[in-house]
Amino acid sequence: MTTALALEYIPRRMTELGYCKNYHLRFRHLKLKPGEQRILQVPNSLFLLVEPPDDVRVESKMGLFDLSEENINELQYEHRGFLNITNLSALTSHLRMIQVIPKY
Repeated sequence: MTTALALEYIPRRMTELGYCKNYHLRFRHLKLKPGEQRILQVPNSLFLLVEPPDDVRVESKMGLFDLSEENINELQYEHRGFLNITNLSALTSHLRMIQVIPKY
């Protein structure tokens, strides 16, 4: 997903979820060391992967994004709740996401 597509998608998705314009955007850029596994515990946020690399796995209750996984037939660019992020490469990887934080 490109950044432009994500920014067009977010207002409609947040309206579907009942937040309308009551949210903040935060651009996240994670730098992952070789083989690093990181867990993000942000249960109320929505994350959209932006131009994800080939060598990073992202798992959440919404689904899985892993281009190397052969046993799934759909990759998820939208994630919520607890994200389990793994760098599958022997090199440093970068993961860019947009975090959408609902206002309460």
